[in-house]
Amino acid sequence: MRIDAHQHFWRYTAARDTWITAEMSILMRDFLPDDLLPELKAGGFAGSIAVQADQSAAETSFLLDLADRNPAIRGVVGWVDLCAPDVSAHLEKYSRAARLCGFRHIAQAEADDLLLREDFSRGIAALAQFDFTYDILIYERQLPAAVALVEKHPQQRFAVDHLAKPAMRAKDMALWARGMRALAANPNVCCKASGLVTEGEILARGRICAIPRRCVRSVRRRSRDVRLGLAGVPFGRHVCAGNTTD
Repeated sequence: MRIDAHQHFWRYTAARDTWITAEMSILMRDFLPDDLLPELKAGGFAGSIAVQADQSAAETSFLLDLADRNPAIRGVVGWVDLCAPDVSAHLEKYSRAARLCGFRHIAQAEADDLLLREDFSRGIAALAQFDFTYDILIYERQLPAAVALVEKHPQQRFAVDHLAKPAMRAKDMALWARGMRALAANPNVCCKASGLVTEGEILARGRICAIPRRCVRSVRRRSRDVRLGLAGVPFGRHVCAGNTTD
């Protein structure tokens, strides 16, 4: 079964969706399941995982409601305040939602030390109690903090979104490569390759394709079953497919 592991839906609101700038004006409209279904069919995908784009409980409810009404949405990665003192109570409530797979926080927009904060770490620890995953959304400069996070929580399953957004225009990618190799040493981490086209903008296709290959090489030493899966990169035994437009 082929699943697109990273898909966004929204009803566009300019006041809320300020991250959509004039350069991304094509996104300034609603994107809902009816827009996705023809693309899934054309690509031979059985469904997708809807991932939060707004940091609110309303966003999680919105995605779960879409999933309840659209069987092609195979799962949801929502948002919850992981730093809240009562985060476990919220997770217990969410554990009753059959389509809810895990959660994501837009850490790329936060201070680099967010992933190292004690209150955030406490929230991550609570996820494992309910078998929820956590999507790590960061820039490459935050890779050292991400490595520390996953090493601190070896029982928690993590997915690194967009290959940690490498600086694809830079000639020196040593920082990114070191960070990805360090993450690859952890069997509880998988990786999504979606979003590289938009990160690379007008970069040549060959340059974009070289980035996932480097990730594959970084894990080859500790796994015999390493292959480039769809648009995803396997870390250990996990393979995450992904789109190329997020």
